[in-house]
Amino acid sequence: MRREPSLDELGAFLKARRAQLSPGEVGLPHKGEPRRVPGLRREEVARLAAISTDYYTRLEQGRVQASETVIDVLARVLRLDGDQRAYVLTLAGKTALPRTDRSARQEVDPQLRHLLDDMTLTAGFVIGRNTDLLAWNAMAAALVMDFARVPEEERNYVRLLFTEPAIRVLYRDWTDMARLAVSHLRMDSRRNPHDPRLTALVEELSTLDPQFRLWWTSHDVAVRAGGTRLLRHPAAGDLTFERSTFTCAEDPEQQLVVWTADPGSRTHHALRSLAAGIDMARAELDGAA
Repeated sequence: MRREPSLDELGAFLKARRAQLSPGEVGLPHKGEPRRVPGLRREEVARLAAISTDYYTRLEQGRVQASETVIDVLARVLRLDGDQRAYVLTLAGKTALPRTDRSARQEVDPQLRHLLDDMTLTAGFVIGRNTDLLAWNAMAAALVMDFARVPEEERNYVRLLFTEPAIRVLYRDWTDMARLAVSHLRMDSRRNPHDPRLTALVEELSTLDPQFRLWWTSHDVAVRAGGTRLLRHPAAGDLTFERSTFTCAEDPEQQLVVWTADPGSRTHHALRSLAAGIDMARAELDGAA
């Protein structure tokens, strides 16, 4: 079943994307005169899309629905990538997404929990809706932080990136990481852009951090995919991981994220040392019990 369109969010995205493009990027002549606002003008987008300026203006104002044909044309004109196009199609009500009961607390899938527990040399996390951190394994805690000390209602990946000073230092490429995470959150929001928990999170972080506020209003979107993670661990030093993401079949709003290291690499040897420390700590706890 298709969802009701989110016209205000669609209009805000189109406006933000328009502001990110210059006339030269879309093949329009530019006479060099200064513009009062950055990016393309509404009439320029409308002309390139072969629609009236009035119609395009109403689209940005959230006053009219767009057909899939118009969305496709605007995706071409505004140079949208695959993730951005999927995002606007959902906001326009043209793409179906599974409906879930967001009033209920999301619980980690049992099979994902078992997978996490079985991984000893791999850091693993389960990310839920709105980038909530649903579960993690011992290696993830050893590499990043003791997530258990964070109140459950505050265990949100994006929130931790912006509010935990130790995590800002841990990521060698924190700025790139944080901006990408905001893009993931924005993409997740298409399932329910008016989710009150999402609204509260965005309001909190927008107040706390001007970088979050800037990146959120830019409307950049991206799906979670593979990539490299660069850490500067206080005990293990500089580490490099490859990140992989797997979507849960039973609940598509849960994703297993794993960090792996090439066998024989410095990072792999560091993981073995950390794993030995985890085993030793467990043995001491068992002995004390």
